[in-house]
Amino acid sequence: MVRLPGRPDTRAPRSFGHPRAPLGARHPGGYGEGGPPGVLRAAATGRSLAGQVFLLQVVIVLLLVVSAVVAQVLQVRHDSGLEARNRSLSAAGSFANAPGTAAALRSPDPTAILQPSAEAARKATNVDFIVVMNTEGIRYTHPDRDRIGKKFVGTIAPALRGETVVEELTGTIGPLVQVVVPVRDSDGKVVGLVSAGITTAHVGGAADQQVPLLLAAAAAALALATAGTALVSRRLLRQTHGLGPYEMTRMYEHHDAVLHAVREGVLIVGDGGKLLLANDEAHRLLDLPEDAEMRSVLDLGLDDETAGLLASGRVATDEVHLVKDKLLAINQRPTDLRGGPPGSVTTLRDSTELRALSGRAEVARERLNMLYDAGVGIGTSLDVSRTAEELAELAVPRFADFVTVDLFDPVLKGEEPKPGTELRRAAFSGIRKDAPLYPLGERIRFVPTSPQARSLATGQSVVEPDLREAPGWRAQDLERTGQIVEYGVHSLITVPLRAGNLVLGVANFWRSEKPQPFDSEDLALAEELVARAAVSIDNARRYTREHSMAVTLQRSLLPRTLPAQDALEIAYRYLPAQSGVGGDWFDVLPLPGARVALVVGDVVGHGLHAAATMGRLRTAVHNFSSLDLPPDELLGLLDELVARLDQDETPEDGAAAVTGATCLYAVYDPASRRCTIARAGHLPPALVLSDGTVEFPDVPAGPPLGLGGLPFETADLELPEGSRLVLYTDGLVEDRERDIDEGLDLLRDALRHAPGASPEETCRVVLDRLPVRPTDDVALIVAETRVLGEDQVATWEVPADPAAVSEIRAKVTRQLADWDLEELTFTTELILSELVTNAIRYGRGPIGVRLLRGRALICEVSDGTTTSPHLRYAASTDEGGRGLFLVAQLSDRWGTRYTPTGKIIWAEQPLP
Repeated sequence: MVRLPGRPDTRAPRSFGHPRAPLGARHPGGYGEGGPPGVLRAAATGRSLAGQVFLLQVVIVLLLVVSAVVAQVLQVRHDSGLEARNRSLSAAGSFANAPGTAAALRSPDPTAILQPSAEAARKATNVDFIVVMNTEGIRYTHPDRDRIGKKFVGTIAPALRGETVVEELTGTIGPLVQVVVPVRDSDGKVVGLVSAGITTAHVGGAADQQVPLLLAAAAAALALATAGTALVSRRLLRQTHGLGPYEMTRMYEHHDAVLHAVREGVLIVGDGGKLLLANDEAHRLLDLPEDAEMRSVLDLGLDDETAGLLASGRVATDEVHLVKDKLLAINQRPTDLRGGPPGSVTTLRDSTELRALSGRAEVARERLNMLYDAGVGIGTSLDVSRTAEELAELAVPRFADFVTVDLFDPVLKGEEPKPGTELRRAAFSGIRKDAPLYPLGERIRFVPTSPQARSLATGQSVVEPDLREAPGWRAQDLERTGQIVEYGVHSLITVPLRAGNLVLGVANFWRSEKPQPFDSEDLALAEELVARAAVSIDNARRYTREHSMAVTLQRSLLPRTLPAQDALEIAYRYLPAQSGVGGDWFDVLPLPGARVALVVGDVVGHGLHAAATMGRLRTAVHNFSSLDLPPDELLGLLDELVARLDQDETPEDGAAAVTGATCLYAVYDPASRRCTIARAGHLPPALVLSDGTVEFPDVPAGPPLGLGGLPFETADLELPEGSRLVLYTDGLVEDRERDIDEGLDLLRDALRHAPGASPEETCRVVLDRLPVRPTDDVALIVAETRVLGEDQVATWEVPADPAAVSEIRAKVTRQLADWDLEELTFTTELILSELVTNAIRYGRGPIGVRLLRGRALICEVSDGTTTSPHLRYAASTDEGGRGLFLVAQLSDRWGTRYTPTGKIIWAEQPLP
């Protein structure tokens, strides 16, 4: 407790540095300085309690007087209106019921009879007008004769029904009250109307007489109230300024308690720099001596800057001064700005702890921000390396100057880590690029004493606050670690990347520019960051493994190489979706007669199931194509297959195993240049002619596979040599940001920019110009047509006569000689002899023979029946049954295909 100078130990009431003065001397305006007028002046200012009471009472009296006047005026106005109504009603009713009024209305000149009577009645009743009118409102009388014969202004409809009308309105003579009453004849019929009215100004005289009296009474009441208020104010002035010892002591105790309870230092410095008062907090902050009061602030042992500020008395706002080991925020204001005594009041705050707490709060806030950013910024992709990079980029430079992430090699491939193997640097981020740390992609084998090896072995984090004093770390590579220390890297945290029971690698946090070494709080933050990153890295690893498995499965189900054939020059591209494999597939199938089938399809959905379903459909197409079916019939069989898969293979969760598929099947014959196409819900092909024209042929669109119920239709196209047929899946032309029509237009433009290009070049141009997104699989096939010329095809018609067989053998022999294929003459004659003989014996005309020379020699024998021969293994005693066996032995492949007019039996021999 600070004692004022000269203050006794007991808390006797006293003034703060001033002796108690007489009441009149301390309070100007008291009775000692003029009596009641001084009291009134002091009260009227409103600065004291007495003044406020005085003003309040005066306001109350004024409100009462004003309320009384207003109430009186309203009452007078009400009485005036009532009087005007009664007078008007009396005048109108008396005149309407007067003898002769009804008869006068029926006279030829009612005005001549009624006008004098109305005027006399008006003057007698002291109303402003009495108007008599007919039932249509035409006036017969009026004080102003110019208005006789004109329409009455007012409401008359109720009066015509026998009612009395009273209304208040503003007319040409001012606000008035008028009454309309009916005039009835002896039968009670309304034969006219009488209206009387009087202005309210003519009945308001009573109010004018009462208001002066009311105001005089109000003035007297106000004077009496003011006098009474002055007496009350005089007593209040004496009571508030003449405090007794108890009141003064209590007031002082309260002020003293507040002064010493606040957590700010308070100093009062008087004129000349003398310290008048210092509370306990000021003594503590400035380390003042016990007898500091009443001494000059320059003699209190303070530093020159702080003492000069206190002695100057100048204004200061939050000036920070270092006083011994404390940072003090000083605010100072002079006390004589408004006529007070000279001096100043100074407050002191200790900001040392506040700044320390603020710094720790800022660090905590930054760490929370880092953890939040880690939650939203790490794991944005399902790529292992990218997730590791996100961890490194997040921590630099906010937490560390350099961050490296080392993962086991199998983790990068999606496999489970194998402890004991080498690690690979998967991520590197730093404030500079020239740090001598292991570079990105480096394979590293840590020695057992290194922090990384210890962290991997124990699964615990390791902190090396001073790398210069860490022999285990330096043993990793003496030359490199020396360079790292010389570079300025001084502190390290190594945290294992743990996901469940798996340790995927380690994350290393390095400091060089930041002078503070890593501590336990930094370790906790690093472990939290790495824990979040480890989960994301493990998720990415699992996805990489599953995606790799699915892509491997899918690629194993797609054709690895294209078969050799003569009809088409083919190039293709297949791009799997990055977010999950799909069910897109394509195929190139050689058919008998040098023909080639092109297939492209898409299974709805993604994942392993879609890839497996795609493989099954591709296998089914292979099997159905071996039957040499027309495209529409082949799609019909595929449609039945998909429908059975939907019905028979429903998973446990109730979802259909296959939700549909699309397919396009095209067969091209290089001999006739005819291409037969059918599609099941698939996009139409694009055709690029040799002159660069691009068109989408009108191929009938069948339903997707699996719906059933509708047949498929085919389209026959004649393709010029050198034209390019382009087949594709919807991933090439459709995505969420553009519709299918826009995608087809983009494909058309891309194909126009590759006129005369090879199929390989066309694929490159299309994928370069189309904005292909990795959300769906993309399959693209470009097939350039070839033609078997006349010099490669030979055809003959065969009469249905066994003697024609020898003639056909001779023609074939000559043709083979022209083709320089004499080595095949013997086997070809045997094959044709057997096939032609069977056609003559078992078939019917027309019978034909065709030879095709391409990559192989193809012999075809056609007839008009659909009966298919079959291979038999004849016994040694059988006379027949060996013909087809010889054909099968002499040829690489043979078979039967059906035509609209019959069948063709063919056999294929390799060229020598």
